[in-house]
Amino acid sequence: MEQLVQLIDQYGYIALYGLLALGIVGLPVPDEILMTTVGSLTAGLDPLLTYSTSLIVSFAGAMTGMLVSYFLGHTVGKPFLYKFGKWVKLTPDRLSVAERWFHKYGLWAVVFGYYVPGVRHFTCYLSGVSNVKLWRYLLYAGTGGLVWCATFLTLGHVIGANAPAIMQAVHHYMGISLTIIAVVVLILIYLYWRFRKRPLV
Repeated sequence: MEQLVQLIDQYGYIALYGLLALGIVGLPVPDEILMTTVGSLTAGLDPLLTYSTSLIVSFAGAMTGMLVSYFLGHTVGKPFLYKFGKWVKLTPDRLSVAERWFHKYGLWAVVFGYYVPGVRHFTCYLSGVSNVKLWRYLLYAGTGGLVWCATFLTLGHVIGANAPAIMQAVHHYMGISLTIIAVVVLILIYLYWRFRKRPLV
């Protein structure tokens, strides 16, 4: 993450635009942490970046990545993604999950997919694969992208200089919490299945 901050410190908004575009396409860029960090750089008495310009540039970068993904899906199709997608984190398992989301929720999966790491990259490709009308895709993707950018940018702006450490802690403990919850649920399901047919004494 320090290297990303150094890039933004050196190249400013150009680095922000490029990192977000690449991150949405699927390259390993920690998008949420990046956005909250950028938000923190807009806080204080002598901010490195301005909030309004950062929001515009972030939105432009996210939409560029979304459009690249859409047109790649539209031109190369699903077989190509399953074969070569692993090079940009588009593993077959993740593609299958995103495909189920897309078939269940349609273009709403694009809107809410922004908030689910590992899903937002794929719903864009699947929109192109499914030949969704470009104007409809832009409407849903643009709405989701603007809200997503504003959410994490504002969060970082409010939290200030402590944003990177806090977001890394949230990611770390959220993963642990979800694992514990999953284990507890599996144990409860097993106990129910094991004892459901036993008569009460």
